[in-house]
Amino acid sequence: MLEILKAILFGIVEGVTEWLPISSTGHLILLDEFIKLDVSQEFYKMFEVVIQLGAILAVIVLFFHKLNPFSPKKNDQQKQSTWQLWFKVVAAVIPSAVVGVLLDDWMDAHLYNYVVVAIALIVYGAAFLLVERQDRRPAIRSVEAIDYKTAILIGCFQCLSLIPGTSRSGSTILGAILLGVGRPAAAEFSFFLAIPTMLGASGLKLLKFLLSGAGITGTEVGVLIVGCTVSFLVSLFIIRSLMEYVRKHSFSVFGVYRIVLGAAVLGYFAVKTLTM
Repeated sequence: MLEILKAILFGIVEGVTEWLPISSTGHLILLDEFIKLDVSQEFYKMFEVVIQLGAILAVIVLFFHKLNPFSPKKNDQQKQSTWQLWFKVVAAVIPSAVVGVLLDDWMDAHLYNYVVVAIALIVYGAAFLLVERQDRRPAIRSVEAIDYKTAILIGCFQCLSLIPGTSRSGSTILGAILLGVGRPAAAEFSFFLAIPTMLGASGLKLLKFLLSGAGITGTEVGVLIVGCTVSFLVSLFIIRSLMEYVRKHSFSVFGVYRIVLGAAVLGYFAVKTLTM
């Protein structure tokens, strides 16, 4: 029961932080520093990525009509536009897919620690504040208006999110804004880009886990199911709330949050190291 309660907490953190530009992976790494799941190391490495499947399902549910090219409620032009949107999303995911596959093991070994997370939180928090200070008038106000060049460039920005603490949504939204995309369209495209990105990352981690020969206990199965389910339910609320928020507000508050959290993490572990 205790592990299930921990899984609920991990699911809440994933569901909240996956879509806000504050880094879900970074928060899960930090949460693991304070609350340890009683699972094998192999399982946890898989769990902290595969838990994103619940969050992906929330996007599919909320935007099912918009993303469905076979909807009988769409005319031929609308169906063609939907197919074009999917082609752009697939094109955008290629850069991070290539880099992620090539560097996955190296990043696991060298970047998944609190120092990298804290620095990334602070650096990208400052970037959000700098970008939002500029008076930008977006040239692109809908996801349909994003062309292939812009989509691929947004995908290049997504490569930065491979560094834990950066935030996948944060890097893609920030990149899209710099490229002239309005906040609502940037957030929406980031959500759509998450579907193949996170499916691919989850599939890769799950495959590595299975090939490693590591066993899985009943408790671990329960932890995975509960974590994914909770992240799905929380994501439904967070995605709706974020889309409403970005129509009226900037991302500056998230920049401030990232800087404060990053500084707090560095301070906490500095004190912990000195007192050991």
